[in-house]
Amino acid sequence: METNKTIWFKAKKWGFGWRPVSWQGWAITIVYILGLVHFAISANSQHSMSDFLINFGFDFIILTIPLLIICYLRGERTLV
Repeated sequence: METNKTIWFKAKKWGFGWRPVSWQGWAITIVYILGLVHFAISANSQHSMSDFLINFGFDFIILTIPLLIICYLRGERTLV
């Protein structure tokens, strides 16, 4: 196991999650947010709110799963 890797995300002290602490972590976070904004704008062209929620919900999951995997692999380990 690699022990001297650079941490991109630091574990939160309270609650679940990570926060970016390196330029790589910030780049991943910005790409994630821009992807969410892009999908929200493109899904907003639907005719009903239920269509928007279904389309955006799917895109949200597609973007969030890789983010969580990257945070887990490149982030600080928690004691829990």
